[in-house]
Amino acid sequence: MLVKRARNGDMRAFEELVDRHRAVVFRVAARVVGPHDADDVSQDALLRAYHRLHSFRGEGSFRAWLLRIVHNTALNQLARRLPEPVGGSDDIERSAPPPEPGREPASRLERRERAERLELKLGGLRPEHRAVLVLRDLEGMAYDEIALITASPLGSVKGRLHRARRELIEILRNNTYDWELPHE
Repeated sequence: MLVKRARNGDMRAFEELVDRHRAVVFRVAARVVGPHDADDVSQDALLRAYHRLHSFRGEGSFRAWLLRIVHNTALNQLARRLPEPVGGSDDIERSAPPPEPGREPASRLERRERAERLELKLGGLRPEHRAVLVLRDLEGMAYDEIALITASPLGSVKGRLHRARRELIEILRNNTYDWELPHE
């Protein structure tokens, strides 16, 4: 087990754990603090994880434990700065898998523009709402895993997710030109 080897001081095992989880760590950080601060938050979170490996008890997945550290680090970063809208998704797209060959340039441009607008809209959500929305709807995590990561009761996670979705839908409805959402 990599975690056990890393806890015993095997640096290569920890490097392999980092390689396995680097993309999701960056995506979650970028969607909570924005792509410009995501590298700093990711590095800080990975460093904290390394120094706290002894506290991982194996009660949940290593991924959930690591993303809890990322979540807390990102929220701490947000608390240290004034609120600002999330920038474009250039850095997030660079960390994503390469686009499918043969896609028309216009389709790629449209997809990129939509991703940038979504990032801006996500920036309008409260940080605790944004975090659960990103973890559930963009990362596909289970509710109990999100509860572990955010250190929140399961009911609170579901409530925040419901409010976040409702808030995001309202933000999108106010800009139907971008999203072509019908009004109720």
